[in-house]
Amino acid sequence: MKVLLHICCGPCSIYPIKFLRELDDHIGKPADVVGYFYNPNIHPYKEFKRRLTTAREYTKQIKLEFIVDDDYALREFLTGAMNTEPSRCHFCYEMRLRKAAQKAKELGFDAFTTSLLVSPFQKHELIHEIGERIAKEVGIAFYYIDFRPGWDEGVEISKELELYRQPYCGCIFSEQERYQKVRKVKKA
Repeated sequence: MKVLLHICCGPCSIYPIKFLRELDDHIGKPADVVGYFYNPNIHPYKEFKRRLTTAREYTKQIKLEFIVDDDYALREFLTGAMNTEPSRCHFCYEMRLRKAAQKAKELGFDAFTTSLLVSPFQKHELIHEIGERIAKEVGIAFYYIDFRPGWDEGVEISKELELYRQPYCGCIFSEQERYQKVRKVKKA
């Protein structure tokens, strides 16, 4: 099985790549995994470049083929995130997973998946739902795996390798939430 793995960043890709490469028990042989970077949601641009550089370094180190779409469609992301209901995350997942599905279909892959499924901080069920819907629309399988059990392992490996670990999801909205503490007023 040839799988295109959408990679949001180097550290989050560690466990999904390992899992897919060790799929013997699930499908009889390891998956042929190729990484794919498409993340116009990441802000500021210096953060986008830093995450891309880290992902490149890691995939080179583990000898993983890595496709980069460095189209920094920030305006498209911001417009969509600000004008899409029910949430900005819905638009962000939709934008990136659709592009990954289209790339996987174009290049003749059997399926696509995403490293977003490793994070306990992402909206896992929403990612799953959007991935399945896009798979039907584009005509390629969405390979759903709950990678979250490998989160701690990936964190430890990324620290051992001294990979850059980002402190927020990537978008300007999550960066604001990170720095802007909302104070709760106690009622008397």
